[in-house]
Amino acid sequence: MTYGLAIHTSSPELGFALDNFHGDQRAAAWNLGRESSTQMHDRLASFLPPQMWTDLAFVTVAIGPGGFTGTRLGVVLGRTLAQQLNIPLFGISSLMAIADAQMAELDQIAIDMPAQRGAIYAAIYCRQAPAQYHSIFPDQVLQPDDWAQQLAQRAPLPKITAIAEQGRYAPNLLAIAHAQWQAGHQPNWSTVLPYYGQHPVVQN
Repeated sequence: MTYGLAIHTSSPELGFALDNFHGDQRAAAWNLGRESSTQMHDRLASFLPPQMWTDLAFVTVAIGPGGFTGTRLGVVLGRTLAQQLNIPLFGISSLMAIADAQMAELDQIAIDMPAQRGAIYAAIYCRQAPAQYHSIFPDQVLQPDDWAQQLAQRAPLPKITAIAEQGRYAPNLLAIAHAQWQAGHQPNWSTVLPYYGQHPVVQN
């Protein structure tokens, strides 16, 4: 059987999820704070068994927005695994994963969370099908007044503020990626870049 692996490192809570989409699934999250970057590889090595790397059909990773170091390291890990195993890598927004966890009975939702210097990260998602979303207002960083104006134009609209610990949303990353994988998407590892809320990282 083939499995999907999700890696979520863009918050202080490190999260992994593994699923063969035929009943064998598991997930784990650890609130490690700054130690996530040093423990990430060891935690993954302990989480994966009894499955092996060769059991993976694809990998998905949270690309942010979120913490700079954690997001970057998670994306590097996902890119390395996908490259070495020659399998697809899906980069999924951290905010989209939260939306997936909240939209069981909703068609649209607004998500925001604090950014640096008083700004906020924000997005608005519309559900098209289970685990399939369209960005009505794509992930971006903006000032609170500008975000309030966007919300006022779309009122009434359900809104949530993201919690700090987001590793628990690794299964949602996996659900979104699996829907894309089933639709035939096979993104190459080189296309997945971290999103910091400013300009995309330029690949050398």
